[in-house]
Amino acid sequence: MERITVVKIGGNIVDSPEALAQFVSDFAALTGPKILVHGGGKEATRLSTRLEIPTTMIEGRRVTSRETLDVCTMVYAGLVNKRIVAMLQAAGVNAIGLSGADGNAITATRRPAVPVDYGFVGDISPEGVRPELLAGLLAGGLVPVFCAITHDGAGTLLNCNADTIASAVAIAAANIAPTDLVYCFEQPGVMEDIDRPDSLIPHITPATYADLRARGVVNKGMLPKLDNAFRAIALGVASVQIKHAANLTVPLGTTLTQ
Repeated sequence: MERITVVKIGGNIVDSPEALAQFVSDFAALTGPKILVHGGGKEATRLSTRLEIPTTMIEGRRVTSRETLDVCTMVYAGLVNKRIVAMLQAAGVNAIGLSGADGNAITATRRPAVPVDYGFVGDISPEGVRPELLAGLLAGGLVPVFCAITHDGAGTLLNCNADTIASAVAIAAANIAPTDLVYCFEQPGVMEDIDRPDSLIPHITPATYADLRARGVVNKGMLPKLDNAFRAIALGVASVQIKHAANLTVPLGTTLTQ
C-alpha cells in the first residue's frame, strides 16, 4: 500500500464553517490513502447548555458524566462526524464516518478515578486500534473519518482525547504502510513565542523537546500534543507535523522526528 497520511483537526476548525470548508478542500487534494480524526469543538457545550446539563471542566479537560457522554456521542459521532463526511463526499472523497465502536475499530479502557475522576473517559493503548480494519477500508477506496468516541468492548461508550486517537490510529496504520501524522490547529506550529509569528520552530527531536520543556517554551495544551506525537514516532510513525490547518498542503509547520 502507498504511504498513509493521518490528519487530525481540532475544535476551532470544526467550529468555523469557513475554516472547515477550506480544510475539506485541502484534505480532498491530498493524494494517497488517508484517514481523518476530528475533535468536537463547542457543539457539545452548546447542546449541554440547551438541555440544562452542567458542563464541568478540570484543568481544561471535560468531565464526562453519563449525561454528558450522551451529549458527546450525539454531537461527536453524530452531528459533527456526519457533517464532515457529507462535506467530504461533496468534495469527491468517499469518506466513511466511524466511532471506535464501529467495526470494533478502537477499544479503550476507562480512566481510573484516582487521582481525578473524569467520568466516562477512555485511554487507548497502541493495541487498541485494529490495523486490519483500517487496511480493509483503505484498500476499498474509503477514507475513514474518526470522531473522539470509543468503547470498552463491554458495551460502554467512552469519550477520548482526539489527539490521542490520532496518535493511536497512526501507530496502527504504520503496521500497514509508512505513515505520516499531521496535527492541524489554529497556530502555524510550535512557537518560541506565541505572540511572534516569526518564531516558528521548524524541527523538533526528543532532545530539543526536552530542552523546550525545561525552558517552559512548550507548556500547557501543547505538552499532551507533543507527548502523543513523540510516542507515535517511537512506535513506528515515520513523521509528525504540527501546523496551521490552512497550510495542510504546503510544507510549513513544525516537523517532529527521532
